[in-house]
Amino acid sequence: MEEHTILEPSPTAEHAEPVLLLTETAVEMVKAGLRREGLADHALRVAVVGGGCSGFQYTLRFDNTVGADDTVVEQHGVRIVIDAASSQYLQGTTIDYVKGLHGAGFKFLNPKATRTCGCGSSFSA
Repeated sequence: MEEHTILEPSPTAEHAEPVLLLTETAVEMVKAGLRREGLADHALRVAVVGGGCSGFQYTLRFDNTVGADDTVVEQHGVRIVIDAASSQYLQGTTIDYVKGLHGAGFKFLNPKATRTCGCGSSFSA
């Protein structure tokens, strides 16, 4: 299994302790996605919504808007936007990018999750 370095937020981040962290591998994959889509002015929006087999599910998308209640964190050139409702569920989460026998994708390591589904894309808190 590969080792991943967790990147610290930039000094310009609004909060001393960021809501979530991206591993080095995740940062590189987000940057590659932004380049591929031609979205240099966009951020990665991370959210938690109701649904999935465990009650909540994670969503990732590129977004170029920031709402009044959003938290914005920058990590090594990647801006991350999190809405206030999602922030409470994501506090302390690390997002990694993993490759395995069943494919590749972003993996959420959430200390607040009390139960996760088999695919890892939904959880309960």
